[in-house]
Amino acid sequence: MTLLITVFAAVITTVLWYVKSDKNPMMLGTLALMYWGASLMWSIDAVFEYAELGAEYFTPKPMDMLNDSYLGLSVVALGLVIWLVYVLIKDPKGTVRARLFQK
Repeated sequence: MTLLITVFAAVITTVLWYVKSDKNPMMLGTLALMYWGASLMWSIDAVFEYAELGAEYFTPKPMDMLNDSYLGLSVVALGLVIWLVYVLIKDPKGTVRARLFQK
């Protein structure tokens, strides 16, 4: 479930980045790369887990699926928080800078 959730987040973010590629002040490419990196990490984890468990890998327990879902959602949320901090620091539209130096 963790892999599935991060892949869906990566695909959705990539599509949004592609649609908005001409005007990309929000740096969606950075968010997409973070999600694709997480997807790559979870896919490697899945390969090693399959090598360890064999066919049992495809029949997870409901509690394990729930835990993996929480972990996947946590990874997506953490990626959003990191991206938000990055966008606020870079301030591509100059909004934060204008508010800070407003008299």
